[in-house]
Amino acid sequence: MLLDPMMPHPFSRFVAILGRGKTKQRHLTYDEALDAMRMILDQQVLPEQIGAFLMLLRLKEEAPEEIAGFAQAVRERLDLPDSVPRVDLDWPSYAGKRIQLPWFVLSVMTLVSQGTRVVMHGTEGHTPGRVYTRGVIELLGMPVASSLSEAATQVETRGFTYIPLEVMSPVLRHLIELRPVFGLRSPVHSFTRMINPFNAPTMMQGIFHRGFMDIHSGAARVLGQPNAAVFRGEGGEIERRPNKPTQVWTTHGAGEPIVETWPALLDDAHQPADAQMEPERLLAVWRGEETDAYAEASITGTLAVTLRTMGRAGSLAEAEDAAARMWQARDRAFLEVRR
Repeated sequence: MLLDPMMPHPFSRFVAILGRGKTKQRHLTYDEALDAMRMILDQQVLPEQIGAFLMLLRLKEEAPEEIAGFAQAVRERLDLPDSVPRVDLDWPSYAGKRIQLPWFVLSVMTLVSQGTRVVMHGTEGHTPGRVYTRGVIELLGMPVASSLSEAATQVETRGFTYIPLEVMSPVLRHLIELRPVFGLRSPVHSFTRMINPFNAPTMMQGIFHRGFMDIHSGAARVLGQPNAAVFRGEGGEIERRPNKPTQVWTTHGAGEPIVETWPALLDDAHQPADAQMEPERLLAVWRGEETDAYAEASITGTLAVTLRTMGRAGSLAEAEDAAARMWQARDRAFLEVRR
């Protein structure tokens, strides 16, 4: 991209909107966010501008219209196959776990084993000392896609695929890897969760900070997502903490969010830390070879919220009952460890 050194860079207007000071700065509109992210994805932006842009957004805190515009720009540039398979559920996983194992993976596997088509996407390695979902998926013998075409085939044949972020967008993978450079998370960690590459009607969202509930819920409304739920999950993943009440914000299209508080499932409010973090334990719990009250409450609790979001349960109690029955009816031979 050839530039006139005497003229402002085309991207500079977006940096200026965010950096004019407390009295003049404002949120980007949806269209401005869309155009800004298009330029970033098309590599028409200087590294210095990207750093300033992302950190100004971080300082200001993202708005729903910004997150929605960024996500839509990514969707426009996905290298989708000619035939996109029917998918029931989109499940982003970008945080990684450090205190408890990713029990939510078994919630997802319960759904997949009983006919629900799921697309999971995420990334790994950006924060040391965490167990990331991709490694667990590979350990359990479930497919990881090297292209969106392969992901489509895996959904058709296995009912599940895990899509690494670099397969959807190498640019976004690079930006997420800048976290150690910035010393902070950036808005990339927020809007990548909303890419929903195969346009599933139900999209789950897990966050770490309570203040992002309205941002993710609002972005889902801007995008017209038919069914979406966001809650503060264990470690920032889509995983209900069974030892504490969980507030869930659910949206259906452009309607106002429905806020429901799911009760704690365990009497002990203290969250135990798993000192070993051995992913092989997921298979032992799946097969019934190991009993773990915390793990099973987390699995069924997460599953219940998902069923409610998908419209497969009319109340919290109905969702809890349905989740317990599904877990009990799981095919214990469905998963196998691969090393």
